[in-house]
Amino acid sequence: MTSLPSTDGHSPAPAARARSLSKIYGEGDTQVVALDKVDVDFDRGRFTAIMGPSGSGKSTLMHCMAGLDSVTEGQAYIGDVELTTLDDKALTVLRRDRVGFVFQAYNLLPTLTALENITLPMDIAGRTPDREWLDHVIDTVGLRPRLTHRPTELSGGQQQRVACARALAGRPEIVFADEPTGNLDSRSGADVLDFLRRSVREMGQTIVMVTHDPSAAGYADRVLFLADGRIVDEMHEPTADRVLERMKAFDREGVPRTGPDAAVVGDGPRAEAH
Repeated sequence: MTSLPSTDGHSPAPAARARSLSKIYGEGDTQVVALDKVDVDFDRGRFTAIMGPSGSGKSTLMHCMAGLDSVTEGQAYIGDVELTTLDDKALTVLRRDRVGFVFQAYNLLPTLTALENITLPMDIAGRTPDREWLDHVIDTVGLRPRLTHRPTELSGGQQQRVACARALAGRPEIVFADEPTGNLDSRSGADVLDFLRRSVREMGQTIVMVTHDPSAAGYADRVLFLADGRIVDEMHEPTADRVLERMKAFDREGVPRTGPDAAVVGDGPRAEAH
């Protein structure tokens, strides 16, 4: 029995999806299978967290889905565009125009103000920011009083909020966040996660976040659990406590091989084929 995305005609196409996605490093005795035929949908307007032990493939999955890493086999799509068919120039344009990124290290330019960092991708692309949308993002993230400050004049939490605003300012189809609170204290991390959560609820943003922190995963609509390059479980409407218990169960019992192992895993309703 295979779980498939809804085909009722009412659900919009996923913001991103993978089909039989595999990523293999090395050859022969040194070969490492980082992703093993992964099928997954990331529905629009949803917040998905990806969790798993070190080496499970969670960051590799995100990087392949975002067009930051090549795919060995299978397909990755942003909207209806198959990334594996694009050359480097087309991939660069797609990432610039349709994808937002938030990384653990902030990746801000120290010589630019907060506002200049936020608008930098659009400035490079020669696009004029939508002023109303930009103001909405700035006010939602609470940066209005700090727009003229450079990164060295901002706290870590403020720098990461600048990075979040930069990711959202161009109205991307999807935002990928790789351990976005990894360098922050708990209060600053909670502020950033709350902003990401609000961007989904209030702005209709689609977010995929890699994290090792059950508290961070508790902000998501859904959590995917990876092990050995495969999706081995998922949880909808997670809480930090439920995620922590699931992770503890993995440690006690080993990773389950039941559930959506060979399934197409989606955010929305499923139809079943026999």
